Amino acid sequence: MLDIRAIRQQPDEFKRKLGRKKVDPAVIDELLAADEAWRANLTETERLKNLRNTTSEAIARKKKNGEDATDDIAQMKEVGNRIKELDDIIRQQDERIREILLSLPNVPHDSVPEGASEDDNPVIRTWGELPKFDFEPKPHWEVAENLGILDIERAVKITGSRFVLYKGLGARLERALAAFMLDLHTDKHGYTEMFPAFIANEESLVGTGNLPKFGDEMFKLEGLPYYLIPTAEVPLTNYYRDEILSADQLPTKFAGYSSCFRSEAGSAGKDTRGLIRLHQFQKVELVLLVHPDKSYEMLEQLTRDCADVLEALELPYRQIEICTGDLGSKDAKKYDLEVWIPASNTYREISSCTNFEEFQARRANLRFRPDESSKPEFVHTLNGSGLAVGRTVAAILENNQQADGSVRIPKALVPYMGGIEVISAAASVKA
Repeated sequence: MLDIRAIRQQPDEFKRKLGRKKVDPAVIDELLAADEAWRANLTETERLKNLRNTTSEAIARKKKNGEDATDDIAQMKEVGNRIKELDDIIRQQDERIREILLSLPNVPHDSVPEGASEDDNPVIRTWGELPKFDFEPKPHWEVAENLGILDIERAVKITGSRFVLYKGLGARLERALAAFMLDLHTDKHGYTEMFPAFIANEESLVGTGNLPKFGDEMFKLEGLPYYLIPTAEVPLTNYYRDEILSADQLPTKFAGYSSCFRSEAGSAGKDTRGLIRLHQFQKVELVLLVHPDKSYEMLEQLTRDCADVLEALELPYRQIEICTGDLGSKDAKKYDLEVWIPASNTYREISSCTNFEEFQARRANLRFRPDESSKPEFVHTLNGSGLAVGRTVAAILENNQQADGSVRIPKALVPYMGGIEVISAAASVKA
C-alpha cells in the first residue's frame, strides 16, 4: 500500500510513476478528493465536539446558577445529531480511501526498464551450456511416464486436471530436491528454515497484497475467512505482522517449504500437460525483511542465492529483468530466473526475485526501530523462489534425459537420492 501523505505532497510524481504501470491518473485525483473531503469533515467534527464540550460546561453552570439553558440544550441536540452524521460520513470516506489505496499497485523503481510486455524483458546474463542430444528430446511428462515416476492420468481421476501424482523415485526426487534446496539456503546462505501452515486468513493475504486484487487466483475455504496459500510468502511475510522489530533483527531471512495452491484463473489452454502450471505444487520460498537502505543490495544477493541452486544442479539458465509492462502489481523491481527446457526449445521461469520496498510492510504494519530514540519505520520486504520444486524436476528430466530413456541425477543431488545416480525404468520398478 502506498503512503497517502507522500501522495498528497507529490501527486504529479505518483501519477508519473504509476503511469508506468498504466494506472489512470484520474484515480489519484479521486483519491486526493476523497482525502480532502475526509480531512475537512474530520476538522469539522472535531470543532463540533469541542463546541459540545464547552457548551455542556456552560449548561452545567447555568443550571447551577438557576439560569435558563433551554436554547443551549436544543443547540447541543442539533450539534450531537450533526456529529453522528459526520462520523458516519467520515467512516464511509475512510473506507473508500482505504479501498482506493488497496487497489493501487506499487510504484516501479526508477531503474526498471520500460516495456510493453514480457517480450521486452532484457536478458541480464546466461549461465551454463545448453545440452546437445543425438536423439529427439522428449518433454518431461513423457520421460517421467515412461519411467513410471509420474502418474497424471490417475491424478486427474482422483482430483482433476492440473494435478499430478509422483510415485517411486519420482516422489523421492521431489523430496530430495526440497531437502537439498533447504539445506543450501540454511547452511550456505544463512536463512532460517520455516514450515508454515498451508492456510492463511484474510488479514495475512491483504498484508502481502494478494487480497483484494487477486482473490480469483486463490482457493477459498467455503464459508470460512481462510484461503489455501498461493506461496509460503504469505505466512512468512506476516510472521511479524503488527510488530516492531529492533534494528539488530534485520535482515531477517526465512526459507519456507510448502505446497502452493493456485486456481490459475485465465490460464486456460496454457501448459495443460506436465509440471509447469499446476493447481498444487511445492516450492521453497525465500522471504527477507530488511533495512530500507539495504533492500536493493539484498535483491541482488537474493537473486544470487536462488541462482546458486540452479548452478549446483548444473541446469542452464538465464536471468532477465522485468520491464514495466510485465511488472506485477506489488513489485517495485523484479528479476526472473529462467531454466532451459529442451523439448520446448525455450527458457521457462523457475524463480522470481522481487523487492516490494515498503508496499507489503505498510499493509501488514511491519516496522522496525532504527534505534531506541527513533520512531518506528517500515521495513522493506523481498521474496524469491528458491526454487519451484516441480519445475526443477521438469528441468532435470528434460536436460538430463539419455537416449535409453533414463535420467542422470545431478551430482549434488545424489546423496539426497540415497546414492542413486541414474533413474532408469528398471530402477523405478524396484523402487
